[in-house]
Amino acid sequence: MNIEEVIVVEGKSDTVAVRRATGADTIETNGSAVNEMTIERIRHAQKTRGVIVFTDPDFPGRRIRAIVEEKVPDVKHAFLPKKETIAKNGRGLGIEHASDEAIRHALASVYTVSKHTIEEIPMARLLEARLLGHEDSRKRRERLSELLQIGQVNGKGLKKRLEMFRISQIQLDEALTVLDEEEMKTDV
Repeated sequence: MNIEEVIVVEGKSDTVAVRRATGADTIETNGSAVNEMTIERIRHAQKTRGVIVFTDPDFPGRRIRAIVEEKVPDVKHAFLPKKETIAKNGRGLGIEHASDEAIRHALASVYTVSKHTIEEIPMARLLEARLLGHEDSRKRRERLSELLQIGQVNGKGLKKRLEMFRISQIQLDEALTVLDEEEMKTDV
């Protein structure tokens, strides 16, 4: 897999995993307190090659993603579902625990954040789809996030994330169809 962009990761173990899976270059943030020197390296990489932010699906990873996105416009984002990042022993969560195939798939499905949304997703549609306000909403959101590859998101942030990554009504409906079909198979 040939990736032109520089991948922003949290630490050395993530670098090892990304390089093993793709051979791509990385910049390590060394934790969620991203310093100005690291931001300058990311800015430079963005100007020369482009940047993909690829952090763990946990609070520190989301914090790093938000900091980089705020300080370095137009970066791309790649996400791994939480279940792909759990250590084999069940202790630990991170990109370093993901398979090479999962890493390659995530990096092949990047998004660029847009300040201008293509279309608004009505809140009523999210309620109707049982993505908010229902006992199974969390489970449905987690699976929807995997299908659309937008990263795990809570109910409050779902609408914003869908719009931020320009997920159209058609894309949402297609993913919901898959989700509903999967649920019907497990109910039988």
